[in-house]
Amino acid sequence: MATSVSEKQVMVIAIDDSEHSTYALKWTLDHFFVPVTNHIFNLVLVHAKPSATSAVGLAGPVYAGAAEILPIVDSDLRKIAARVIESAKQICVDKSVTDVIVEVVEGDPRNVLCEAVEKHHASILVVGSHGYGAIKRAVLGSVSDYCAHHAHCSVMIVKKPKTKH
Repeated sequence: MATSVSEKQVMVIAIDDSEHSTYALKWTLDHFFVPVTNHIFNLVLVHAKPSATSAVGLAGPVYAGAAEILPIVDSDLRKIAARVIESAKQICVDKSVTDVIVEVVEGDPRNVLCEAVEKHHASILVVGSHGYGAIKRAVLGSVSDYCAHHAHCSVMIVKKPKTKH
């Protein structure tokens, strides 16, 4: 029996400018969307864009010239977001997946993704794994770990296979 659009579940995929995110998107499209023409999921791609103030704040303490730098940093972050979105859209088109909602939301990726799950009533959230060890995860924080514990849906963490040298 065919599933109508209103009955379809929603899958949210986190995208950023990393190879791990690209791999997760391609893997998910290959396993859930291609070559099927009547997909069981509506697809939502979400990119969390950092705010200019948080990006400058990460670089060091606030200084007198910070106000002049913020517009430049914001412009760069917007360009990166546009590049991430265009790349993700192209991957979808290449896989013949055209019915996609794409969002750029400013904020911490952990919060942005959990809020996107709520907003879209998602059944599943897909995130790529950067493969950090325990120490890096403890220092940097793991988006996938946070989402696995806080998102109100199933979370699939897609790991890129390690290449052998």
